[in-house]
Amino acid sequence: MDKTSRRGPRASGRVLVYGASGHTGRFVVAELVRRGLEPVLSGRGSDRLAELGRWYPDLEVRPADAGDAEALAKAVVDVAAVVNCAGPFLDTAGPVAAAAVEAGAHYLDVTAEQPVVQALYRAYGAGDVPAGVVVLPAMAFYGGLADLLASAVAGRIGGAVEAVTTAVGLDRWWPTEGTRATGRRNTARRLVVADGRLVPLEESARSRTWDFPAPLGRHAVVDLPFTEVVTMHRHLGAGRIHSYLSRAPLAELRDPATGGPEASDGTGRSAQRFAVDVRVRVDGVDHRAVAAGRDIYAVTAPLVAEAVTRVLDGRVRAHGAVAPGEVFDAADFLAALSPWPLEVELP
Repeated sequence: MDKTSRRGPRASGRVLVYGASGHTGRFVVAELVRRGLEPVLSGRGSDRLAELGRWYPDLEVRPADAGDAEALAKAVVDVAAVVNCAGPFLDTAGPVAAAAVEAGAHYLDVTAEQPVVQALYRAYGAGDVPAGVVVLPAMAFYGGLADLLASAVAGRIGGAVEAVTTAVGLDRWWPTEGTRATGRRNTARRLVVADGRLVPLEESARSRTWDFPAPLGRHAVVDLPFTEVVTMHRHLGAGRIHSYLSRAPLAELRDPATGGPEASDGTGRSAQRFAVDVRVRVDGVDHRAVAAGRDIYAVTAPLVAEAVTRVLDGRVRAHGAVAPGEVFDAADFLAALSPWPLEVELP
C-alpha cells in the first residue's frame, strides 16, 4: 500500500504498548491506565503477556513478534498510537514503526540507541507519513528528557544556541536484562556534534568532574552520548553538543554481577537517584536546567505517557518524524511533570 492510501491518526484512547511485559513496559502500562487511556498489551513473549494480562483483565492482549509483519499489522488495528518499549530497538523499531505508520497510528519509542533515531528520521521525513501522524523516537529518560530541558532553556533565553552540554548523574545503576541486551547489540560508534555536524566520538572518551545538585554532588563523568545528541541536532542548530555520564555507575552496568532494579516503594521504583544537568550556551553565556528524581526506568513512563497524551489531544507543533523539544512546548511539558516525578529547575 502506498503512502497516499494510508489512514490518518484516529481519535481514540487505545494505545498499543509493544514490550508491555518488560520492566519499563509495565511502568508505561500502569501510567497510561492511570491517565484514563486504554493500553493494548503486545510484544514477543506470549506467556509473559498473559501473566501481565491477569493483572489487567479488562485490557486486550495481542502477541506479535517483531519479525512477523502480518502479526504486527493485526496488532496495531484500531489503535491511535503505538509505544515501543521493547529493546534492542535496532531489532524492533523499524518493523514496529512501519506497522504503526501503515495503520495511521502515531509511533513513539524509548530508545537510547543513536542509530535507531537516525534511521527513523531518514525513513519518516517530510511527506513520508500519513497526514497528522507523529513519529517520535527517544521519548524517554535518555534522549527525550535532556532534549526537553535544552529546548526549554533555548525557548526562554532566545538567541542562537551555540553549544549544549549534558551531564547525567546516577548514584548507581541496576540494569535490566533489556539494557544489557541492548549494550551487546548496539556496537555502533557513538556520535557527538562538532562544527554543527554529527561526527564520531573520539576513541578515547574524555573524563572530567561535574558538580550535580544535592544529594548527588561531585561525580567523575565520562564523555558518553545517547540519543539526545541526535534529537537536539535535529532542531536546535547548536555547533557543539556533548553528553557525559557518571563513571562509577557505568562500571556497575558493565559488571555482570550487578543485580537488576528492585522496588523500594509502592510505585515499584527503585532507590536509584538521578540528575540530568543541561548547560545551553547562548551569546557566550551558559544557562543551566536540571531535572532530578528517582529510577531512570520508572521515570520514562510519565515522560512517554505525557507525550502520548499531548499527541492524541493535538498539542503538537509538527508532524512526521520529530524530536521531543521540536514537537512540544518544552517548558510546559516539563511543568506538567514537576514536582512529581521530576524536580525541574529552569532559568
